[in-house]
Amino acid sequence: MSLAGHVATLGRGPGRSRSLSQDEARDAMTLMLGKNAAPEAIGALMMLLRMKGETAEEIAGFAAAAQEQAPALPQVDLDWPSYAAGRTRGLPWFLVSALMVAQSGKRVMLHGWNGSDPTVRNGLETLGIPIAHTPSEAEAALNAGNIVYMPLENLCPPLMHLLSLRAVLGLRSCVNTVCRMLNPAGAAASVQGVFHPSYRLLQADAAQRLGWRSLTVIKGGGGEFERHPAKAIEAFGLRDGAPWQETEAARLEDTRRLADSAGHINSLKVAVSPAALPRFESEVILGTARLAMDTMGCAESPLHFPDGSPVPTALPLTA
Repeated sequence: MSLAGHVATLGRGPGRSRSLSQDEARDAMTLMLGKNAAPEAIGALMMLLRMKGETAEEIAGFAAAAQEQAPALPQVDLDWPSYAAGRTRGLPWFLVSALMVAQSGKRVMLHGWNGSDPTVRNGLETLGIPIAHTPSEAEAALNAGNIVYMPLENLCPPLMHLLSLRAVLGLRSCVNTVCRMLNPAGAAASVQGVFHPSYRLLQADAAQRLGWRSLTVIKGGGGEFERHPAKAIEAFGLRDGAPWQETEAARLEDTRRLADSAGHINSLKVAVSPAALPRFESEVILGTARLAMDTMGCAESPLHFPDGSPVPTALPLTA
């Protein structure tokens, strides 16, 4: 079917329009990622979906088509997307969590795009997390340290183009969700953060349709997979391929927002030494890392701080 045909399916009007099936959505995204789709049709389809609201079948079909465009990548244990714009986020402490997961022996694939906000990519440099632009660079980084970040513009340029249409259309589109569901290395486990709570179940349902085994989705800091330590966290996703939901209790009492930790990006360096890290930020990092480990079925595995020191049972945290 042509892209115009899929637009017609979505936009025929009350009583005649309907959502796309998973196969139709896969075909529509394949066409949008190609070189011959009319930009007017792409914009029409995106905005019709925006008005209607995406279904799990549509997201699953879009994600499957997008993954086909990604290059062959080395095997990893954990997929960790980062696509939040950062307007309500403080420092990206979740990068420290990902580094700790990698130091536990698990191979972690970070990937993303954060608009004009440079905080995440600056944080990668601060923490020494390598950025790979090609599959061979990704493999070398994973073999050296179990962790790598791949920019979306290198990972899947056509999908990056669709994502950048937000500047033209003035609104987010289904592509924001598709990017989180990309899982370019086909990891058995994925962790995802969302800003709008309604997307937690949507992404979990789409993942099950795609045959994923393990997923955790939370409303995280600024839309990233980063848990607030002073709030109970409702997590959705999959365990062994089956729907899963759990409420994580708050780890401490505090009224602070995650954004209150904002400062110069070099402040992330304090996370290398646990003795210098305040309690709130320590609990952000450790709570996020533990939830990531639980997603892989390794909740009881030992964790280490970036300087190599083990995380003790009773943390020597300062106020």
